[in-house]
Amino acid sequence: MILVRRSVITALSSCLLLLLGFVYTPALARVPRTTSTDPTATTSSTTVLRGRASWYGSYFQGKRTSSGERYNRHAYTCAHKTLPFGTRLRVTNVKNGKSVIVRVSDRGPFRHQRILDLSEAAAHPLGIVDCGAATVVAEVVADNTPLGPATPPANLATLYDSDPNPDAAYTTYKVTTKAASTEAALVAAAPVTTAEVIDVAESVDCPAGFLIQAGSFVDAANAQAVQARIKAHLPEVTVTIAQDLVDGRQRSRVLVGNFGERPEAEAVRQQLLLWGIGGLVREVALR
Repeated sequence: MILVRRSVITALSSCLLLLLGFVYTPALARVPRTTSTDPTATTSSTTVLRGRASWYGSYFQGKRTSSGERYNRHAYTCAHKTLPFGTRLRVTNVKNGKSVIVRVSDRGPFRHQRILDLSEAAAHPLGIVDCGAATVVAEVVADNTPLGPATPPANLATLYDSDPNPDAAYTTYKVTTKAASTEAALVAAAPVTTAEVIDVAESVDCPAGFLIQAGSFVDAANAQAVQARIKAHLPEVTVTIAQDLVDGRQRSRVLVGNFGERPEAEAVRQQLLLWGIGGLVREVALR
């Protein structure tokens, strides 16, 4: 009798084990649903720098840089005050829309509130060699992005307009953008041809300095009144009135300066604000 009971218990145990094995079979276990991510639909945050960039040439050729390597004016490198050595940037001249990919290899610049010192090779595609300096937007790019002249970013206007402090001499900020695939990003930064680089260098529009537009008036008498007020406060500063036709109407713009650097113009603009005179700092084209 005892043997019969043991057989029944053994059979029931075997059935129970088989049932549990069926319920917890890995193939039937629940797993969280995953959705495929389209790389073109993802977003990324890009570090952007906006400010003035200058260049350094043959005088520094062969001199040791802060990173330890020797400066080569024919290499696509730059100096920045804080970015890690080896960081790659796509630098774009906002005046002519030309771009170049450079690598940070030195520290600087430490004058005129500029954000980058470019090598001679890097300054040529941007048209900065003849100008001396230019306002640029620089974005951090992938470490494997090819160095040299490149196509400008498709969202250049967005990068520039996203500046949270446009009146400052320079700023560093983050911009969230739609991220394309790695291959597409590299295509966007693909080098351009030598012919295109030569064309850029010959057709560059150099900035000669900065001025303050202290108002635009339909009534010329109002412009003359503002001009007189500014001259009374700042007799040593040039104040002129430019006549322009806007939407079929004659307008008189009050222009203050010429200033060699944006910070100088900003300082005078702040003075004008204290006297109740508003204004905007504008870059002046040489040609």
